[in-house]
Amino acid sequence: MKLMLKTLLGFIFFSFSFQLYAAISIEITEGVEGAIPMSVVKFESASLPVRMKADIASIITNDLNRSGVFKVLNNENYPATPHYSKDVDYLKWRAIGQEYLVVGRILSKTAGVLDVQFQLLDVLKQKQLLGYSFPVRLRNVRSTAHEISDLIYQKITGIRGAFNTRIAYISARNNKSRKYVLQVADTDGFNPQTVLESDEPLMSPSWSPDGQSLAYVSFENKRPEIFIQHLATARRSKITGFKGINGAPNWSPDGKRLALVLSRDKSADIYTMNIATKKLTRLTRHRSIDTEPVWSAGGASLIFTSDRSGSPQLYEVPVNGGKPKRITFEGRYNTAADLSPDGKNIVMVYGDRGSYKIAQLERESGNLTLLTSNNLDESPSFSPNGRMVLYASTQGNKGVLYMVSLDGQSRHKLSDQAGDIREPVWGPYKKNRQ
Repeated sequence: MKLMLKTLLGFIFFSFSFQLYAAISIEITEGVEGAIPMSVVKFESASLPVRMKADIASIITNDLNRSGVFKVLNNENYPATPHYSKDVDYLKWRAIGQEYLVVGRILSKTAGVLDVQFQLLDVLKQKQLLGYSFPVRLRNVRSTAHEISDLIYQKITGIRGAFNTRIAYISARNNKSRKYVLQVADTDGFNPQTVLESDEPLMSPSWSPDGQSLAYVSFENKRPEIFIQHLATARRSKITGFKGINGAPNWSPDGKRLALVLSRDKSADIYTMNIATKKLTRLTRHRSIDTEPVWSAGGASLIFTSDRSGSPQLYEVPVNGGKPKRITFEGRYNTAADLSPDGKNIVMVYGDRGSYKIAQLERESGNLTLLTSNNLDESPSFSPNGRMVLYASTQGNKGVLYMVSLDGQSRHKLSDQAGDIREPVWGPYKKNRQ
């Protein structure tokens, strides 16, 4: 496997062979014992003038099941199909072991606008925990369903949900010529949108903290260059195009700087750039290859991959200057770090005897835990609430995406059955409700 070169240099690409633009499907591959039992009744929508394509209850069900925290009962086993709390016979739901129940209705509000209502009910205490009514345009129904999932998740767990966010990834296709595509989609793989299509490789997408832009590397001019593209307007600008390596851009938490890898001074080193002024600050100076920088939660330091010890390991360097400090010691291969939003955990690619898995490092204790069981896993990326990890793997001759819970107990695959997807990155929370 050429993961070493891909990770450190960023110029070895996997072989892509696929077709695009289909929604990513979801396959639950591992569940969790002890998950909270819940039921989500299909929302009543008989009064609508048109049939809805999106099934809100199914979207909520899939969201909650993916989290690993909940186990939603198959609707074939429901004792009834209430749509409002006053119609619920709590004893029937308690008799089949349910702890929570979600019911709802979809009404026509005005032309082109729906009224989506839902209630979260505590079956054991026989009371309502949440009740909302959303005015929703038809095109935003899926987003509203994800928002409902977030509200349910937060109410029960006390942790903000991350279903109503987005992911970005690189994909490609072979028709008469190979095409590389940067795409953005919902976290369940629906609503894929093409950001950029190119005949030359694209790689290393990175979300701005406001979720409005992506930085990435493009080879469209026959050499690596870093671009920033605004998603709403498609306006983009070239950030770097120095001779040699221009790679691995990563946004600072305040959105004012990029960390990146440049070889303008011969060796591949870590730099930061002020986006407004284009001023560069060099942070590492070593004959080894330093790459894959990611910012700490507070923006005071960068964690990066380096082979300066003889094998790829993770190091940390202050952004205001200082000596890099090695932070991984277990195993001979630790690369491609991402930090949890609270800074307490690092996920990485852990290599051992030709097998590459996703591992989690607890910073305080130093404990390292394997989260995945495949042999060719890469590119881990935390959800914005730090409870799930998105990553890429290989199945046969194609790339697929997976999500795994932070404890490694719940894992599911997001896969376009016709194609191949790589280099995923989970986006930040949306600023405003759509």
